[in-house]
Amino acid sequence: HVQLVESGGGSVQTGGSLRLSCEVSKYTHSSRCMGWFRQTPGKEREGVASMHTSGGSTTYADSVKGRFTISRHNANRTSVLLSLQMNNLNIEDTAMYYCAAKGGGYCGTDSPEIFASWGQGTQVTVS
Repeated sequence: HVQLVESGGGSVQTGGSLRLSCEVSKYTHSSRCMGWFRQTPGKEREGVASMHTSGGSTTYADSVKGRFTISRHNANRTSVLLSLQMNNLNIEDTAMYYCAAKGGGYCGTDSPEIFASWGQGTQVTVS
């Protein structure tokens, strides 16, 4: 059963940068698509970026294009480290950020419900 653990959240001033990390352990075919989502109280979970590990294709929400970069590298034989580099942060980026994984097929950010595995979240606050 794939496990996801986020880290790297924190507080930053407007215009600053943060790098989020997500260790995806027990990586299998069930986690070929990985992504980052965010949520603020009272709002629905919003897709930020996703990556298909086979081929490396990526998608980004319009609100983060040009500012955020999703990437991954193999931590070891069974773990993958998924990262989200966030630059030029603004107040609207404040949210709880989650990494998620699913199997193959569609790997977009517009359907959080199709992602089967989720991390516990890490808070990002921009002021």
